[in-house]
Amino acid sequence: MRIAIIAALPGELKPLVANWQRVRTGSRGTSKWVVTQGDDTWIAVCAGMGADAVRRAYAAAGSDGPVDMLLSVGWAGALAAEIQPSAVYVATEIIDAQTGEHFRFSAERQLRLVTTARVADAVEKERLAATYPGAALVDMEAAMVARLAAMQGIPMLCIKGVSDEAGAELPDLNPFIDHAGQMRMLPFLAHIALRPRVWPSLVHLGRNSARAADAMRDLIVEFMKEKDVEKLIRTGSI
Repeated sequence: MRIAIIAALPGELKPLVANWQRVRTGSRGTSKWVVTQGDDTWIAVCAGMGADAVRRAYAAAGSDGPVDMLLSVGWAGALAAEIQPSAVYVATEIIDAQTGEHFRFSAERQLRLVTTARVADAVEKERLAATYPGAALVDMEAAMVARLAAMQGIPMLCIKGVSDEAGAELPDLNPFIDHAGQMRMLPFLAHIALRPRVWPSLVHLGRNSARAADAMRDLIVEFMKEKDVEKLIRTGSI
């Protein structure tokens, strides 16, 4: 079985792929790692933020053969106060805010995630929470992963680690994301260097993100042992 893990950024996958084999992709901004476990090949790919980057990551994941399962993995923002930063959650419903499509994976358990085209700030999170009652998380990639899984008729899981609380006040990251979904770090660092008031929130974000990446690794490693998709969707844990 070939299972592809699609993320946006290397940091989301770093704890998981520390001992995996790095594979060249020939595509700038796309990173790929592979590990074999029993009869299974696990492929982790990140190609940037947004739907187009997901398509590139999926193409890289399937370059050596068809994929039998997809995992959408990465950081997400909280839309609800009860969603804890640095914790990991398994979404059971994904909503594409651009198209209105809903992808549902469970009738027994509800955890709704909304996918948007831009990084959501505190104001946008409040709007999304009001527009999609019960929505708990927001990201930029899961809906496209779900759409690809549906098109291919293969199972899909959405595993997200929370990087920022619902009311987190962070600088606007969107002007620093290029057309390929990559963060333009030098301009961003130059921008925040003159705004020390945002430094504490960014330090907090970094700590939450690192802990969330560890939590995602732990859940995925456990899932790799049995690959019980139904159980993980139904319970949100192994």
